[in-house]
Amino acid sequence: MSKGLDYEGLNENVKKCQYAVRGELYLRASELQKEGKKIIFTNVGNPHALGQKPLTFPRQVVALCQAPFLLDDPNVGIVFPADAIARAKHYLSMTSGGLGAYSDSRGIPGVRKEIAEFIERRDGYPSDPELIFLTDGASKGVMQILNAVIGGQSDGILVPVPQYPLYSASISLLGGSLVPYYLEETANWGLDINNLRDAIRQATFKGIKVRAMVIINPGNPTGQCLSVPNLQEIVNFCIQEKLVLMADEVYQQNIYQDERPFVSARKVLMDMGPPMNKDLQLVSFHTVSKGYWGECGQRGGYFEMTNIPQKSVDEIYKIASIALSPNVPGQIFLGLMVNPPKPGDISYLKFEQESKGILESLRKRARIMTDGFNSCRNVVCNFTEGAMYSFPQICLPPKAVEAAKNAGKHPDVFYCLKLLEATGISTVPGSGFGQKEGVFHMRTTILPAEEDMPAIMESFKKFNDAFMEQYEDQRAGYSRM
Repeated sequence: MSKGLDYEGLNENVKKCQYAVRGELYLRASELQKEGKKIIFTNVGNPHALGQKPLTFPRQVVALCQAPFLLDDPNVGIVFPADAIARAKHYLSMTSGGLGAYSDSRGIPGVRKEIAEFIERRDGYPSDPELIFLTDGASKGVMQILNAVIGGQSDGILVPVPQYPLYSASISLLGGSLVPYYLEETANWGLDINNLRDAIRQATFKGIKVRAMVIINPGNPTGQCLSVPNLQEIVNFCIQEKLVLMADEVYQQNIYQDERPFVSARKVLMDMGPPMNKDLQLVSFHTVSKGYWGECGQRGGYFEMTNIPQKSVDEIYKIASIALSPNVPGQIFLGLMVNPPKPGDISYLKFEQESKGILESLRKRARIMTDGFNSCRNVVCNFTEGAMYSFPQICLPPKAVEAAKNAGKHPDVFYCLKLLEATGISTVPGSGFGQKEGVFHMRTTILPAEEDMPAIMESFKKFNDAFMEQYEDQRAGYSRM
């Protein structure tokens, strides 16, 4: 008889669960790094790991909150600016024992109030702090809501493909069914509402009841920003189908194309007015891990619920209470993200200089990477309008597909492994995000340092063009897309 944690007896949902961002490629990259090879980890949106410096003001405030005895030091004003000292006292006054004490299971009420005020400034409509839950990163919030929605395999979640593997992994782990809807690459990864209707029909035929729909805006891994008309179509569709709309908006500060700004699903819903703005159940997610903050390790996130019945809110609160409290330093970072220094504050100019510098550099890196990919043989890539990623299509020759098959690898895994071995560039194969049959991609972040980006793209081009030269059948006249 096997023991409880023997592989044969493990929960089958755990075995089914896959997470490509830290899958085979990442493990191989880690092995190569241990062997002394220089690895450029572009597989995950982890800005500080690739050299992005933390913003000064929030780190000053949290440092004082972590070590409150510094506030009693008569020399504290020499090291820390007065507005950082005041803000640290402000957040410490909200806690019942400092950062080492549990908070309310929904998060510190004062921070939730600051988030509600931020949402009102952003969208132009009031937000209720009682409907905002703070979480250990947006990922934990997504899992909390999926856990509340999924009761079994017959419960389906509409997820955009290509998709961020958090969704496929979490849905598998919870025993639900992922229902894919395909984004249109030729329309800059736009959403065709007919694809949604087809996905619902196919799911219904299989006996799956679709309960919720996920949008990732700006997109991961695709980098597109959804237009207001597209968002209006989505809202109408979810109302008609009685779906919860889960709006993953963690990249809302990462915008690189002025003509396509970020607009929240909540604002679009509210702008539609009554009775429609009361008909959609909406949960929106945000985090300190992205934007120009990049504080991935702090694990600060939140979700806001709109038009969710109070009894359901109470049940979600009950489940959140099992974990007692989201981490408190992450909550402080959230407060600082939504309530940064204002004009006239001592730290304002430095904060603006740092944050704008990061965003402008990301905009440049997005352009360098897109242009670099499009200069390569058999590679085509849409411009990254938002988020932190490029998702180029790699048109693999038949001989390369056959070589991958002989090696027991998916074709884009084969390509990405060859790229890793040759250049040290660690990416994620498109198959980890989902893609149309016979079409191959890879995802890479735009996060390597701006000064390193030309050399990285030159290294990629050298590898790619040699790879294509090796596997193209010249007699068949195989040429670039």
